[in-house]
Amino acid sequence: MTEITEQDSLYTDLDKKSTLEILQNINKEDQTVALAVQKVIPQIHLLADAITEKMKLGGRLFYIGAGTSGRLGVLDASECPPTFGVPFDWVLGLIAGGDTAIRKAVENAEDDPKQAWKDLTKYQISDKDALVGIAASGTTPYVVGGLKQANKHGLVTGCIVCNANSPIAANSQFPVEVVVGPEYLTGSTRMKAGTAQKLVLNMISTTVMIKLGRVKGNKMVDMQLTNTKLVNRATKMVMKETGLNEESSSQLLDKHGSVRKAVEAYMATLE
Repeated sequence: MTEITEQDSLYTDLDKKSTLEILQNINKEDQTVALAVQKVIPQIHLLADAITEKMKLGGRLFYIGAGTSGRLGVLDASECPPTFGVPFDWVLGLIAGGDTAIRKAVENAEDDPKQAWKDLTKYQISDKDALVGIAASGTTPYVVGGLKQANKHGLVTGCIVCNANSPIAANSQFPVEVVVGPEYLTGSTRMKAGTAQKLVLNMISTTVMIKLGRVKGNKMVDMQLTNTKLVNRATKMVMKETGLNEESSSQLLDKHGSVRKAVEAYMATLE
């Protein structure tokens, strides 16, 4: 297997370039990422639908990864409850080395192929659930091992990788292979590869939550109201849906806790 993510940068003598030239060239490379993601929308489509079907039956979505890839999974999972108002255990991100590895690299954490399944079993994982492995290289033992065990136990499995024909893709029922090419800084997969993974994660979780009914129209009607900005946004949403003034909408929101519940309560009074 040829690891494109490890190939030499197309740019040389980075340390001799001006700040402007560095920035322009990084941006030039970044512009190729969305096009690479566009090419694999059919793969993302299959994975998103498979996850949705599991979650409609009461299953959960798990992400596993190491390093940057693991952090991106944790990030996407952690943003689902505040964005969509879902329970914290609907979408879960696990990183090799545990939560310590979110902030600080844990030596050799990704090299144990048995550890991911050990981590997952703490959550009583079952064939109701879906597992997505995230790894730029497509070779991370932690992820490969987790996917192999998940397949044996009847889970839906998918992956987000940035090399073609990788072991992780081979062990995924629904692989997503976003080949973004060499990094501007050779081997620094937190750059284009990480950006591609973040884009795909955004697409998957947002699509799944829309399909699960956590969005109305184009609004986050179940978002958690955790700060003043979000309360103000929610108040305006209630005003628009009900025709009430700001004060009445704010009171309704305060009483019911979410845009959806506030609007539903108001509409019930009109019946």
